[in-house]
This record gives sequence, structure tokens and C-alpha cells, in this order.
Amino acid sequence: MKNFCISLILIFIISLTVAVGVKSDNSSEKYLRIHIRANSNSEEDQSVKYEIKDKVITYLTPYIANCTSKSQAERVLNENKAEITKMIDNLLKDRGFSYKSNVVVRNEKFPTRVYEDFTLEEGFYDAVIVELGKAKGDNWWCVVYPPLCFTGNGSEVKYKSKILEIINDFKEKLDR
Repeated sequence: MKNFCISLILIFIISLTVAVGVKSDNSSEKYLRIHIRANSNSEEDQSVKYEIKDKVITYLTPYIANCTSKSQAERVLNENKAEITKMIDNLLKDRGFSYKSNVVVRNEKFPTRVYEDFTLEEGFYDAVIVELGKAKGDNWWCVVYPPLCFTGNGSEVKYKSKILEIINDFKEKLDR
């Protein structure tokens, strides 16, 4: 009977989490994305785009990790925009590129994107836009806040649920 009651409680918590999550996860208002647009589709421009992506993520991770809201993440990005631009432009110059970058925060349309078991629907999202040169090449994008693409070394995308972690911890204690 004890296991049955615990199972019912867990099912209720999971159902409630899913119900709340479905409504809020698709709201573009709570996400801040990042979009890095390469100068062109040449091998060199695409390669430097990924190098810049890694450098920007490495730079931003400690700042964004401490943010507790989208507005705080936007404020941090705006405060660091000049430094980010300088860092990107220096990297471009060091690699022999004649073009520079433009870093802005604005609202743009994004297609649906699936991150393992988590989906962001197509829609308009606020985003940090990094334009490299003419910004006519293929691009890379992810979510800055909450930091879905800022885990591990920057190339790994993970979505973590605190409620799921609590449930798993609870289940582990029961199994002991």
C-alpha cells in the first residue's frame, strides 16, 4: 500500500509538472536565444563562426549561470555587449578576416527547435544576434536563458528539470 500511495503521489507531481510545463515552455516571453550568423558559407567563414560560438559561450557561461530571470540575462548581455564585440572582432582580425561583427539584442522569428526531449515552438523570441561581416551564411543558434546550450563545453545541449531531479532523488531514497 505504501508503494501504491507513493506511486500515486509521483504520478500527480509528474502530471502537474507536465501540465504547467506545456503551458509555460512554449511561451517565447521567457526565453532569450543566441543567433550567430556567418559572413558566408565558405569553409573559412563557417569555421570561424563555430570558433566564435565557442568563445562567446565560454565568456558568457559564468555570467548567465548566475541569472535568475530573462530580464537579468538581457541586462548582463547588454552590459557585456561591447566586450563581446571587441572579443569577436579581435578573433576575426587574428584569423585574418577583414570584416567585423555586430552584436544586438532584438526580437526575431525562429523555427521550431527540438533539444532532446524539449521543444521550443516556432515563434518570435528575443535574441542576442551576432552578425559576422555580411551575415549571409548558415547560422548557429541556441538558448541563452534558461541556459539550454550553456552546459558542458558549449557543444552539448541539455535541458534540466529541477522537479525531475527532486523526484529521482526521492525515488533513490525509497529504494535504499
